[in-house]
Amino acid sequence: MNKVIIMTDSNSGITQDEAKKLGVSVLPMPFLIDGKTHFEDIDFTQEDFYRHLAEDSEISTSQPSPENVLGEWDRLLETADEIVHIPMSSGLSGACQTAKMLAEDYHGRVQVVNNQRISVTQRQSVLDAIELSNKGASALEIKERLEQVKFESSIYIMLDTLKYLKRGGRITPAAAALGSALKLKPVLQIQGEKLDKYSIARTSKQGAGKMIAAIEEDIKNRFGGMEQVGNIHFAVAHTHNDEAAAEFADQIRQAFGIDEVTVNPLSLSISCHIGPGSLAIACSKAL
Repeated sequence: MNKVIIMTDSNSGITQDEAKKLGVSVLPMPFLIDGKTHFEDIDFTQEDFYRHLAEDSEISTSQPSPENVLGEWDRLLETADEIVHIPMSSGLSGACQTAKMLAEDYHGRVQVVNNQRISVTQRQSVLDAIELSNKGASALEIKERLEQVKFESSIYIMLDTLKYLKRGGRITPAAAALGSALKLKPVLQIQGEKLDKYSIARTSKQGAGKMIAAIEEDIKNRFGGMEQVGNIHFAVAHTHNDEAAAEFADQIRQAFGIDEVTVNPLSLSISCHIGPGSLAIACSKAL
């Protein structure tokens, strides 16, 4: 049987330890902190990140170097026949397009998936790819299937602070000051290509309700109707906000009458722009 191995990057939230258990490869994303390069989950943990964020360190993200990507592909192809590489959404990083260009020299043995996902929905794509591979699908078949369903996912994120949107130039200082004074909770969305505004809440409770209502609308209008709830993966994600995330997961279970809601940190590439204390709900339709 053709051996296919799945590869992703740490934007998926899959740790190096989890990758070993799943039998996949996770390329660590590079971060520049006060001028020094670090690699996520290698010499740079979630705790390190939020400590630097609290200290107002200068933090920026980057994409993996071509040398690191090629080196990992070559290593994997020593024992595998094909690779399915699932990078973060091309709308949020140039890493996907770079990987597609590099893969042209591998004559089809490396299939790069552009399925417009990041964080917990990207993680689900990896799990879906594993399932398809276990059923005997080729790398190309997996790529085509994941890209076919690429918009059958949603993420809504409620921010706790406007500080980091202001720092990144995504809102004006005046808007940030007004929002902070009124204690507003912006709700953002990721629908494939980019992180964008969705709504504003006055309280965390109201924001949680808006996000649950948004997912319900997506299920009704995009994912086949509420009768499909049992065929949808639900997830809660957060930035340094474990207790609230666990409570939010319980709300979602009750709202949709389901048992399983996974809880994971948001990827640090998103956390850079939104800061700590956020909550997110995500869903993706099962294959």
